[in-house]
Amino acid sequence: MKGIIIAAGYGTRFLPATKTLPKEMFPLVDTPAIDFIVDEFVDSGINQILIVSSRRKKILEDYFDREIELETVFTRENDTKKLEKIKTKDINFYFIRQKEMLGTGHAILTCKDFIGNDPFVIAYPDDFVFSKTPLSKQLIDIYNKTGQSVLSGEIIDGDVSRYGVIDYKEEKNLLKMSKIVEKPKKGEEPSKMISVGRYLFTPELITLLSENFKKHTKGEFYHIDAINQLARDGKAYVCNFEGKRVDVGDKLGYLDGIIQYALTRDDLKDDFKKILKKYSQL
Repeated sequence: MKGIIIAAGYGTRFLPATKTLPKEMFPLVDTPAIDFIVDEFVDSGINQILIVSSRRKKILEDYFDREIELETVFTRENDTKKLEKIKTKDINFYFIRQKEMLGTGHAILTCKDFIGNDPFVIAYPDDFVFSKTPLSKQLIDIYNKTGQSVLSGEIIDGDVSRYGVIDYKEEKNLLKMSKIVEKPKKGEEPSKMISVGRYLFTPELITLLSENFKKHTKGEFYHIDAINQLARDGKAYVCNFEGKRVDVGDKLGYLDGIIQYALTRDDLKDDFKKILKKYSQL
């Protein structure tokens, strides 16, 4: 199983900060957002990871490289805690640039050679899921039962019209996907199950994307049509995942993510709770 992180976007919702700093590097306390996705992959048994970036995001490559000067200083000072913080993960990282912002389908196609004939998990780093079992592992467990593509889904209350909404049916204790509808009109939603930014695909997706891209003429190219083709062929399932999702690509979601992560940290949570109490009456 291979892992792909789509990190080529502009991050315009966080301007002016994203003018120079990719949103994937925004920290939750002291840990860049992209690190949470990498850890999710590693904890799911994935150790070959490709990051799709763009011209303005060389800092991502630098971040996952070794920092020899700091290692030398911390080794000389025998500072094992700081050495651990900058330790390079034992993972095979690959990078490719999406030279034009032509949409998510095009971004996935740039990974064709990396994917080869292997199944792969795609992560959009805006979506974090705090859970006992990593989200990617939950998808892999369903793939191991079905041998087919798996989308992560979440049932939510209220308006789902701004999401991709999944139509599905129960089959042998699994959720088989019928289709996905992008931003349906209110009252025309096929369900309350929204698509979340984690997908496991078989390499058949690349074949479908390649065929569809030949017919594409202008604008951004998405992978919705290819997903729906898999669903029509009975080759897509849904994982109604366990865990708490936070959208850190949204300003309030980002603040929520910082709070949730801080409250999991033994070195921070007690004092942080005292800070939160100061604002509890606002």
